[in-house]
Amino acid sequence: MAAALELYLDPVATARLRTLWNALEAEGVPTLRDLTHRKHRPHLSITSADVLDGPAVEAALQGLAIAPPIKLTFDHIGQFLGRVLWLGPVPTAELLAHHAAVHGRLAAAGIETGSFYQPGAWVPHCTLSMRVPLVRMTDAIRLCLDMLPLEATIVGAAVADHARDLYHPLPAA
Repeated sequence: MAAALELYLDPVATARLRTLWNALEAEGVPTLRDLTHRKHRPHLSITSADVLDGPAVEAALQGLAIAPPIKLTFDHIGQFLGRVLWLGPVPTAELLAHHAAVHGRLAAAGIETGSFYQPGAWVPHCTLSMRVPLVRMTDAIRLCLDMLPLEATIVGAAVADHARDLYHPLPAA
């Protein structure tokens, strides 16, 4: 998926995650820090699609707090196929309810999204690396464990399509 609705984290958590990106890069693990022209911010994607129209997403979510100040605790590390490494927040009822509300609004507006991000299938995560070299995996996991747990608060949102260099900030409330 090329486009995503991203939820951004508070400045302290963002700085800690950027520090982790730097440490992983120093160990030979490519991170989102340098992917697609260094435009990524640490985030949780709550939906994705091949294409997402920012203004249409904003209109569909009108009246809904898109980036409510949900407190998160990242306390585990995960991997997706292809050696994608990520940190996972505790999937609280508040986070899952917000995710479901967003998807309900998008579906009602006829905005199609990817199956991996649907309620009941979504794995909340903050991607660190899209492809960890196998010989670096142990080092990468060690660096992640050294910084957990990580407390964070959602503070912003945008529709981002890094492949096409499109970015549409969304109102937090």
